[in-house]
Amino acid sequence: MPLNDAVKDILAGTTGGVAQVLVGQPFDIVKVRVQTAPHGTYSGILDCVSHILRDEGPLAFYKGTTMPLIGVGACVSIQFGVVQWSKRLFASMNAKQSPTQQITPLQQYTAGLLGGVANSWVAGPVEHVRIRMQTQKGHDIRGPFDCVRQIVQKAGVTGVFRGMGPTLLREGHGMGVYFLTYEYIVQQRLKALGISRDQVPISTSMMAGGLSGILLWIMIYPIDVVKSYMQTDAIEPRKRQFRSSLDVVRYINASYGLKGYVRGIEPTLLRAPFVNAATFVAFELAMQKLSLL
Repeated sequence: MPLNDAVKDILAGTTGGVAQVLVGQPFDIVKVRVQTAPHGTYSGILDCVSHILRDEGPLAFYKGTTMPLIGVGACVSIQFGVVQWSKRLFASMNAKQSPTQQITPLQQYTAGLLGGVANSWVAGPVEHVRIRMQTQKGHDIRGPFDCVRQIVQKAGVTGVFRGMGPTLLREGHGMGVYFLTYEYIVQQRLKALGISRDQVPISTSMMAGGLSGILLWIMIYPIDVVKSYMQTDAIEPRKRQFRSSLDVVRYINASYGLKGYVRGIEPTLLRAPFVNAATFVAFELAMQKLSLL
């Protein structure tokens, strides 16, 4: 029995999500450590890397990977699934007005925004657990499920969703920009090559994915910094330094100024082209294979 479009979108999105985690996890742990470490802990990115290697060993770069492999697969499948569904909806609406009407840039952005907002409700808790795992120096948290247990025990179920405000803003706006940029680059290349959408070359997916990933992080990085502070604060509410995202903003402004919003951006920008190229290549290849089923 042929697979329907929604199932194909989910399977292809999951494939892209797994690729994203495996390529991006070492970069991500360095980003989070540099973002949230007390001032003076690391002299730079390479110093952070050397500390991790010396103190915790090379496997530390994959701390907290279990939850992302489970969760990011789900996140990206939701994200791509909602984006693809939204694009089909907009295409159907446009076809009623004109058979040749293409999806507009605003519609592309909106599709990405909807995908990002839908994805946030899974991404927020998954990233919260991952960040707790990445930033612990000892072994107080024995695994992702133990992390969830501790959060619920000390802060209730709502504690798992800490940092959802910046997560929704980051994912909504970020994914709008991300998918708009990717699709624009792909469409320009398809016109230049004179081929159809299902024939997109791997090189085009790599280039478009890499560039859209870089632009994504330039646009949303300050929001991500705020989210990281929220999710590395004390688990127990009475011990927390920050009551809200606004408290984090005040703290960063007072302690570091504007530079505080770009701490750790170097590994993120270095990571972006590789991770997002891998994500879109995996997604496009999976879609091409699934289209045959």
